[in-house]
Amino acid sequence: MPPQSSPQGESRAVPPKKSPPLRRDAQRNRDLLVAAARELFAEQGLNVPLDEIAKRAGVGNATLYRRFPARGDLVEAVFHEDLGAVMASGERARLADDAWDALTAYLEGVCAMLARDRGVGDLMTTGIEGVPTLDAIHVHNHATLSELMRRAAADGDLRTDVVPEDLLFALSALGTSLPAIESVRPGSWRRPLALLLAGFRASAQRPLPARPLTPAETARVHRELGGEAPEG
Repeated sequence: MPPQSSPQGESRAVPPKKSPPLRRDAQRNRDLLVAAARELFAEQGLNVPLDEIAKRAGVGNATLYRRFPARGDLVEAVFHEDLGAVMASGERARLADDAWDALTAYLEGVCAMLARDRGVGDLMTTGIEGVPTLDAIHVHNHATLSELMRRAAADGDLRTDVVPEDLLFALSALGTSLPAIESVRPGSWRRPLALLLAGFRASAQRPLPARPLTPAETARVHRELGGEAPEG
């Protein structure tokens, strides 16, 4: 999950843009495109050709680009509700009494979503431009992890020499493989996740080599994973 620097005040879910009501045929085409995109994103990931989405929806390419001028517009339409659910899960986790248990449950929920949908996995573990809800969830997720990690360290459950970027990077590396793990043996991804989290327990604390990645460096890693040239 690529992090972003938190601005003054925390980003909340971005409501969909208000648009004039579509004609019935235009709304039908839009619904067909969103449904086809959801299926293909889940099967093949976010880089599926847009022409293939139009073909599965049974509409012309011109219709697709008229409704969704950029890939990010289509991704936003498909995943807005799913990303909003992740943010709601983060809000619930912050209210829990036991920070370590809340952190574990929150990450298990996110990983379950990544495992069953390759498109969500691509979305959450790489960088993609033009998806307002994703921009908001990056900030929200970073704040959730920061809060839970701070509290878990204070409780003596989390090692004190790690930062959110350490966890985000490790989760991204695991997240890219989750759909494949799930397809071989459903639910077996819980084992590598448990092993990953065990390394963050206070009882596992040993000196670590090198310094952690900064938020900017972690964002560059995710852009490269998403096939985008790194900035700077």
